[in-house]
Order: sequence, then C-alpha cells, then structure tokens
Amino acid sequence: MTGPLAGITVVALEQAVSAPLASRTLGDLGARVIKVENPRGGDFARHYDDVVRGSAAHFVWVNRGKESVTLDLKDPRGVDLLHRLLDRADALVTNLAPGATGRLGIGPDELARRHPYVVGVEISGYGPGGPLSGKRAYDLLVQAEAGACSVTGTPGAPAKAGPPVADTSSGLYAAIAVLAGLFGRRAGGGAGGSTHVAMFDVMTELMTYPLTYTRHTGVEQQPRGMGSPAVVPYGAFPTADGHTVVLGTTNDAEWRRLARDLLDRPDLADDPRYATGAGRVAHRAELDALVADWCARTDLATIQAAADAAGIGNSRHNTTTDVLAHPHLAARGRWGEVDTPGGPVPALLPPLGERLDPVPALGEHTDAVLRELGVPDAELAALRPDGVI
Repeated sequence: MTGPLAGITVVALEQAVSAPLASRTLGDLGARVIKVENPRGGDFARHYDDVVRGSAAHFVWVNRGKESVTLDLKDPRGVDLLHRLLDRADALVTNLAPGATGRLGIGPDELARRHPYVVGVEISGYGPGGPLSGKRAYDLLVQAEAGACSVTGTPGAPAKAGPPVADTSSGLYAAIAVLAGLFGRRAGGGAGGSTHVAMFDVMTELMTYPLTYTRHTGVEQQPRGMGSPAVVPYGAFPTADGHTVVLGTTNDAEWRRLARDLLDRPDLADDPRYATGAGRVAHRAELDALVADWCARTDLATIQAAADAAGIGNSRHNTTTDVLAHPHLAARGRWGEVDTPGGPVPALLPPLGERLDPVPALGEHTDAVLRELGVPDAELAALRPDGVI
C-alpha cells in the first residue's frame, strides 16, 4: 500500500453509499480497508442492478480497493471474529440500522473499553437523542426531511438532487472524522474515541444558506431549476445550434460585462434598476428573457468564446453520455481501469490518490484475513458449514 494512510487498517461494517464512500476514500489515501459483510448476500448494494459485468454500478463505484470478509454477526462466533479484527485495526466505520452497533458490542462506550486504540465513526440518519433517532434513513428521505427537495426542481415540482448528496456528503464528513480521530490519537497518547455523523445534520448544514435566508426574511425561497434564487441572470439557455449553454453572473461587475460585451447592451449595464444583485433578482423574468433571446440567436461556440473573453462563467449543459466522452477528462488522463468480479472496466481516478484496486467478490478475502488473525484451517473448515463465514 502507498499513500499517506499506508499502514492504517480500517474495518467497515457498511452498506449502500455513505459508509462505503467514507472507507473507499480512506483506501484511496492508502489505508487497508476490510469490508465485513453478511455471508448471505453481503452489502445489499451489490444487488441494485447487474450492469457492470454482472456487478451493480453503485457497488463498483464505492467499493473498489477493499477486502471482503464474510461474517455472520448474529452468531457469537462471528462477533468474536469481528472483535479479533478490531484488535488489529486503527478505525471502524459503520452505517448500520439504529442500535445495531450497540447490540454488537461496538457502540462508543464498548469500543472505548474493548478497543481503546480504534477510532470509531458511526453514520446514522438522524443521530442519537431526538424524536427521529430510531427511524431508517435513505438519501431521498433525508433530503426531503432537511428541506432540500423544497429548493430543488421548479415551483410546484420539487425534486431531489440527482446524485445522492446526503449519502455522499455524509460519507465524506465521516472520512474527515476518521482522519481527525487518527490525528487526535497520535497527539493524545493513543486513545481512539468515537464520532457520530448524522445525515440529517449534514444535509441541514448544506441547507444553511436557504435556512438562514428564511430565518431573517420570513420568506421561503422557491426552487429555480437550473437558476439561482440569489443571482440573476444565472441559468441554462438553449442556443441557436441546438445545444444548451449555462451562463452565470455572480456580482455587479460581471453583470455589466455580460450586458456590454455579450448582449451589446450598454444601456442595460448603466440602468439603475439592474445595478445591484437585489435589483436584478427583482427583474428576473425580463433579464432572463433578454439573455435567452441572445442565446437563441447565437451558436454555442460563439457564446462560450465571447463569455470566456469577457470573463463570464459558462459551461455546456452535458448529459451523462457527453461526460463519458468529455475531452477534459481524456486530456487529463482521468480514466483508468478497475478489476471487478466480472472482469476489468473503465473507472474514473479518485479526486485524491491514484489507486484503482479491484472490486472484491463477496467473501473473497475471508480465509486470507482470518488466517492473519491466527485462525487455523481446521477452525475455518468448521465455521463454514454453519454459515459463520
């Protein structure tokens, strides 16, 4: 293993996206990640679909670079093996059902007593101590509960964000928590400690701008599709050649450049009605219509060249198929290859690190990892018929 976390071992009791992304991120940085799965099916995200050479797209995304060990944690022998793994681990990442870590004897108090060196990070939907603490939580549910769906989509048609932002943001916060715990352990004499990451806390953090706006104005911001409640003009506009360009202005100087250099309307740049952000928001419909009319008469390449020359932010509205062939990804060598149980497939390199280690088959590493713990072959043979491994 190479990377800043080389030599660190992470045990992950995880499923779906949030904890798997957390542990994969730590693996991208060089950690060894041992993923503990149920022998009967494993992480349920393995079975969302089979489009990646027989594996699920979600699973391939967030589970490369891990070792899969199958343990039946409803059997005391499986729980004992888990604790033996933790005896040699540096961190434990979980996102099990509410109360599950306590039942397994790996909640914060038990972990501190039995494995004081281990940094524990538990992801849950709503965190302990509140009326929703016992509820199951999935990405859509948490986005809705946190109000994110109310500011996404269009008026009268709320939507969730396309990517699972509650899951992914919680996973990245969990990875940060592990890094902080490892740093704190080194500075604090070897004690690990536990941290709880609640998806609802993460999503309300991401919602802080609209929440702050509503608290201080009494106004609930409305969803604006690909626009913004705070800045105008800012959105997606069809072009003369059948594409869609996204143009944005985020301050008064940018607005004046857009009006003069793109629209060729110095009168708009000097109009006091549009001089401030608040004024432009108040005249959203007419300014969006002016930009839309210019874009509808101009091809994409001309728009983007003019916007770049004027220092106006812009992009092309791409589909997922477009992004697969995106020249910027190709030019920067962002595509690699990862092995899966069904064979090698293209994969994006991680934002941090360069590792693209294989996606594990269910239980692929069980025997090898347990042998490291000193479990003899005879014991492995005895555990297998009982379904403990």
